[in-house]
Amino acid sequence: MAGKKRAQTDLAVPEAVPASDASRDDAAAAEAPAKKKKLAMERKKQRKELDKERHRQSAESEAAKPQPPAAEAAAPVNPPPAPSAAGPGLHMNAFEKGVRKGEAADRDGSSQMEAEKDDGLENCAPSVRYAIRRLIRGISSSREYARQGFALGLAVVLESIRSIRIGALMKLIPNLLEYSSSMKGPEAKDNLLGRLFGFGAIARSGRVSRQWTRDKSSPIVKDFVSEVVDLSSKKRYLTEPAVAVILDLVSKLPDEAILSEVLEAPSVQDWFNRAADAGDPDALFLALKLQERTSVQKEIFGKILPYPFSPDNFFAEHHLKSIAACFKESAFCLPRIHSVWLVITEMLVREAASQNDINTSCSKKHKKNKKASSSEDTVQNLRNFCEVVIQGSLLLSSHDRKHLAFNILLSILPKLSPSAIQVVLSSKVVHGLIDILSNESSWLYNAGKHFLHELASVVGHDNDRRAAVIINLQKYSGGRFDSMTKTKTVKELIGKFQSVEDCLCLVQNLMALFVDEEAVSDEPSDQSQTTDENSEIGPTEEQDPFGHGNVDVLKSWVVNTISCVLKNLKLTSKGNSDSEMVKCIEEKFQVQTEILKFLAVQGLFSASLGTEVTSFELQEKFKWPKNPISTSLRNECIEQLQFLLEDAQKDEALHVASEVKSNDLGYYFMRFINTVCNIPSVSLFRTLSGNDDNAFKKLLAIESLLFQEERKAGPGLDSTKMHVMRYLLIQLLLQVLLHPDEYWEAAVDVTICCKKSFPAIAQGDSSSGQESGERGPQEPDEDGSEGSDEDGSEDSNEEASLEFMDVLVQTFLSILPHASGPVCFTIEQVFRVFCDDITETGLLDMLRVVKIDLKGRQTDSDDEDDGRVDIEDDDETVMEDAEVGEIDDVADDLDEDMEDDSTDEGDADQDDLKDGEKAEANKDGDDSDDSDGMDDDAMFRIDPYIARIFKERNLPGSETKQSQLMRFKLRVLTLLDIYLQRNPGKTLVLEVYSFLMQAFVKSHGADGGEQFRQRIAGILQRRIFKGREYPEGNGIEFSKLERLLEKALRLASRSRYSTVASVAQNAAFWILKIIISMNRSEEELASVVDKFRSILNDYDRKKSRLKLGFVKEVVRRNPWIGQELFGLVVQKVEVLRAEYRRNQILELVDCILKSWVGDASEVWTNHLAQLCELMQEVLSKVPENKSRRKEVRNFCTRILQTVLKLNLKEQLQNALSTETYSLCQAQLGTAFAPFKKDSK
Repeated sequence: MAGKKRAQTDLAVPEAVPASDASRDDAAAAEAPAKKKKLAMERKKQRKELDKERHRQSAESEAAKPQPPAAEAAAPVNPPPAPSAAGPGLHMNAFEKGVRKGEAADRDGSSQMEAEKDDGLENCAPSVRYAIRRLIRGISSSREYARQGFALGLAVVLESIRSIRIGALMKLIPNLLEYSSSMKGPEAKDNLLGRLFGFGAIARSGRVSRQWTRDKSSPIVKDFVSEVVDLSSKKRYLTEPAVAVILDLVSKLPDEAILSEVLEAPSVQDWFNRAADAGDPDALFLALKLQERTSVQKEIFGKILPYPFSPDNFFAEHHLKSIAACFKESAFCLPRIHSVWLVITEMLVREAASQNDINTSCSKKHKKNKKASSSEDTVQNLRNFCEVVIQGSLLLSSHDRKHLAFNILLSILPKLSPSAIQVVLSSKVVHGLIDILSNESSWLYNAGKHFLHELASVVGHDNDRRAAVIINLQKYSGGRFDSMTKTKTVKELIGKFQSVEDCLCLVQNLMALFVDEEAVSDEPSDQSQTTDENSEIGPTEEQDPFGHGNVDVLKSWVVNTISCVLKNLKLTSKGNSDSEMVKCIEEKFQVQTEILKFLAVQGLFSASLGTEVTSFELQEKFKWPKNPISTSLRNECIEQLQFLLEDAQKDEALHVASEVKSNDLGYYFMRFINTVCNIPSVSLFRTLSGNDDNAFKKLLAIESLLFQEERKAGPGLDSTKMHVMRYLLIQLLLQVLLHPDEYWEAAVDVTICCKKSFPAIAQGDSSSGQESGERGPQEPDEDGSEGSDEDGSEDSNEEASLEFMDVLVQTFLSILPHASGPVCFTIEQVFRVFCDDITETGLLDMLRVVKIDLKGRQTDSDDEDDGRVDIEDDDETVMEDAEVGEIDDVADDLDEDMEDDSTDEGDADQDDLKDGEKAEANKDGDDSDDSDGMDDDAMFRIDPYIARIFKERNLPGSETKQSQLMRFKLRVLTLLDIYLQRNPGKTLVLEVYSFLMQAFVKSHGADGGEQFRQRIAGILQRRIFKGREYPEGNGIEFSKLERLLEKALRLASRSRYSTVASVAQNAAFWILKIIISMNRSEEELASVVDKFRSILNDYDRKKSRLKLGFVKEVVRRNPWIGQELFGLVVQKVEVLRAEYRRNQILELVDCILKSWVGDASEVWTNHLAQLCELMQEVLSKVPENKSRRKEVRNFCTRILQTVLKLNLKEQLQNALSTETYSLCQAQLGTAFAPFKKDSK
C-alpha cells in the first residue's frame, strides 16, 4: 500500500499505543520542533484511548440487554471458515456475506481491528474495517497518483458494500484525517486534500443519492453538502474542487432534491449571500451550474445571479458590475483558467451562434422574425461583458488579471463572427497590447506575443475575420500598431490577402474604415485607462498614438495600404494559353479599378450636398467622410494614384494587351474623371485658377483625341508614341491638381508638342480656336508676358527656331527638378520613343544640366568647342592648382621643377591662344556646353531649371538646394543613358562623352556625390567605351578627336584620382578606335603619335602619374604607335635616373619589340644600333637591387635570343662597340656565348 508507513500496532494493537516513560524522557531531550511533533502524537494517542474506553462501555451495556427472539431463528448458525492468515489484513473471503455476518456476531473476542470504536462499520468484517481505514489514510498520501488511486478504491468499496453507513463514514474521514492550525503546511494540505477526495469518493459511489431516494426525509444530502462547503472554507485552493464534488453529487440527484436539499442548504445559502461582496468565483460557478440544471424561477441565489435569470439579465451592465469582484478573484489559479469562465464564455458564444442561425434563416425567407430583433441584445451582451469585465475590471488591475483577460479573449475569439471580433478587440484591449509590447522588459511581454500569435492563427483562414482584426488593431493605434509594438503582425496579416477575392475584401474594409470616423472619434484618448499602479510604464509622448492627429495618421495608413494591396496579389494561370493570361490580367484590372476609384473620389473630388452621392451612369455610390479630409491626405491620394498608373504602365510592357480599352487603366481613369465631373453635386476638391483650369481642360481634350487616334492606328511605333504620350498627359493632369500654378505651363507645352507630333490631333482639337478667342479680351487686363504664358505659346520667331524635340526636351527639363517618381518614369518612356529625333540643341541643353553647379558663374567667356573638350582645365580645377605645382616647394631638383613649371605655363599659354583663335572663329555659336561660358540663349534656357531648384520651400526637413540639383542631374543622366542605348553610333555621342567626362572630373570636387560619380562612370563604360557601335565615318572632325585624345591622355597621366585615370585610359582606347576607323592620313596619324610622345616626355617629371601599363596596352592594340615611339623610349632609358622608372621603360621597350611582326628582320636591322646603345646603357648602370638587376639581364638576354631567331647575329656583332661587347660578355655570361667573335 502507498502512503505513509505506520507501525502495525497503530491499527491492530491498541493496547500498545501508550508510550513508556523512557520514551517521554527521550522526547523531552529532543530539539524543539521534534518535541512539538511528539506532543501532538501523544495527544492523538490519548484521544484514541478515551475513544476505546467509551466504545468498550457502550458495548458492555448493549450486551446486557436481551436479544430479540426473532433474531435467534433468523439465520442458522454455521461455523465460519477459518481465516487463511492469522494476522490482521484484508482477505478475499472477507467480502462473503456469511463471513461478514459471522464476524459481526462474534462480539466477545478481542479484535485486532479496533472493532470497539463506533465508526459505523459494525456490520463489516475486521478486514473490511481495516481496508476502509487504510483507504481513508491513503487518500492523504502525497505520492504521485496515490491519492487518486485510494479515492477510486474507496468509491468502489462503498458502492459494493451497502452495509457501510455513509453518515458514520462522513464523520470517520475527518477523525482519521485531522486538521489543526498547529500542523505544518504539507501535512495540513495532505489531510485536507485527503478529506476532499474522501467526500468525492462518497459522491462518486452514488450512495448519497440512493439513500435520499429511499428516504426523502433523510438529511444525508444536506449534511454532505454542508461538510463539503465547510471543508472548502478552510483553504482557498479547496474551493473549486469542492464545487466539483458538489456538482458530481448533483448530477446523480433528481431535480427536486437539488432544490430542497442543495440550494436550500443553510451553508449554500450563506455561501451565495456573501459571494458577491467577498468575490468568490467558485460560488458563482456553482450557482451557474445549478441554474442550468434546475432552471429555478425564484430568488434563491442571492445577489450572485439575477432574478429572473436570463442571459440578457446576467450580462446586464449593473449585474456584471455587482459581481466584478468574483471575476477579479478568479485569477488566483493562473496559468489555468477558472471553470467559471468556461460557463460564461459558453453562454456568450452560444447566444451569438444561435442569433447568427436566426438571422441566416430570416434572410433566406426574406421576412422579419421577432427573434431577429434580439441580435442587438446579443451584441449588447458581448459589449457589456467586454466593457465591464475585460476592460473595466481585469485590464485595470494586476498583471495576473491582465494575463487572464487575454486568455479569456483567446478562448472566445475562434467562435465569434467578424462583427463580434470588432466588439472584443476594443480600444482598451488594443491599447493594453501596445502598453505591454512596447516594452520588452514587461512582465507580460511573452503573454502579449503569445496573444498576437494565437490571434493571427485563429483568423488566418477567414478573410472577414482577418480584416476585422486588421481594422481594429490599426483603428485604435492610429495606423501604427506594428511600429509601436515592434512586431509585424499587421503586415503579415495583410500579406495573406493574395487572391482577387481576398484583395477585394480587404479593399472594401479599408474603404469603410476611411469613411467611418465615428468609431475612432468616439473612443477615449486617455492612455491611463489601460494602466494602473501595477502596470508597466506606458508609451512615451512620442509614441502616444491617441493625440489630435490620430485620425489623419490612420487615414494616411489606409491610403498607403490600399495602394499596396496589388503587391500581395498572386495571379497564377493554370496554363500558358493566351486566354488564361488574359483572365489573370482582367482579374488584376478589377482590383486596380476599385483602388483607382477610391483614390480618385477621396483625392480629387468633394460633395457639396451631404457625404453620399449616387452615380446612375456608373451605377455606384460614392461616400466621403463627414469631416473634410486634410489637404495632405488628398495629396497622398493623388500621389498614390500616380504610382498606381505607373505600375499599370509597367505591367503593359510585360503583357500583350488584347484590347486597348479593356485593360487600359489610363483610359478608365480619364473616363471616370469625366463622368464624376458631370455629377451636379460633385466638384473638384479645390477651385482651379485660370491657368490651371485651362491646362486641365486641354489635357482632358488632347488625351481623348490621342486615345481615339491610338485605336485607329493599330499596333506599331505611332500607336506606342500615342500611348506613352497619353500617360504623360494623365500624370501632368494629376500634377496640375497636386501643385497649384506650378505645372500648367509645362502641361500646355506638352499639348502643343502632341499637336506638332500628331497632325491629326491638331485637326481634331477644337479647343485651340475657342481658347484663342477667349484670350483676346483678357490680354488688355493683364501683362503681355503673362498672357502669352497663359496660352503656353511662344513668339512666332522663337517657334520657328525651335524644333518639336527641342520644345519637348525643354519641357521635360522644366518638369524634372521637382516631379514625382511616376512622372519621371513616364517622361523616360516618352523620351525612349522620341529620342531618335532629338537635335543637337536639345541634347546640349540636357548635357549642360549635368555640368552645371550652384557656384557663382564666372565672367570668362570660353568658346563652344573649348567648352566641350576642356577636360584638363576641369581636372586642374579639382586639383585646386596644388597638384600641378606640388613640387615647387621641394629643394631637390629645383632646376628640373622650374623647367617643368615653365613648360606647363607655356602649354597653358598655347592652349589659351588656341582657345582664343577658336573662339574668334566660332563666336557666333550658341551651344557652348560649359555653364561658365554660356551664350544668352543657353542661359535663357538653363536659368528656369535652376530657378526651380532655388525655389526652395522654407520648411523644416526640406531638401537642400544641392541635393535637389543632384537629383535633377541624376534624372537627366537617365535620359542620356536611354539616348546612348538607342543611338550608340551617332556623332552626337562625342558631345555626350565630352560633357560627361567633364562632369565626371568635376564630381571629384567637394560638391560631387558618390552616386553621381558612379552613375556617370557606369554610363561611360557601359554605353560608350564597351558598346558594340561607335561613331564612324569621315564626317567627324579629326581636330575634335585629336583634342579629345589629348585631354584624355593628359588626365590619364596627371590625375591624382585613380578612377579618373582609369576612365581616361578607356576613353583613349575608344577615341583611338574611332580614329583608326576613319582611314586618316599619315600626317594626322603622326599627330596622334605626338600626343603619346608628350606624355612619355612628361614621364620623368615628378608630377607625372602615368602608368606605363596603359602605354603597353596601347602598343599591343596599335603596334604602329609602338614602332613610332621606339626611338623616344630608348632615349628615355638613357635620360631617366630612377631605377624603378628605368625598369618600367625597359618593360615598355620589350613590349614594343614583341609587337613587331611580319617583316620583323628589316625593322630589327634598322634599330640594331639603337638596341646596342641601349644594352650598353643598361649594363653599364646595373641596379643594386637584386630583382631589378635580374630584370635588366633578362631584357638583354631576350634581345640576343630574338637576334639569333631572326639570323641577325653578324649584324649585331658588327654593331656592337668594344665597350658594349665587354659589358655583355661580363654581365650576360652564357647568354652572350653565341655572339663571341671567336665563335663561328
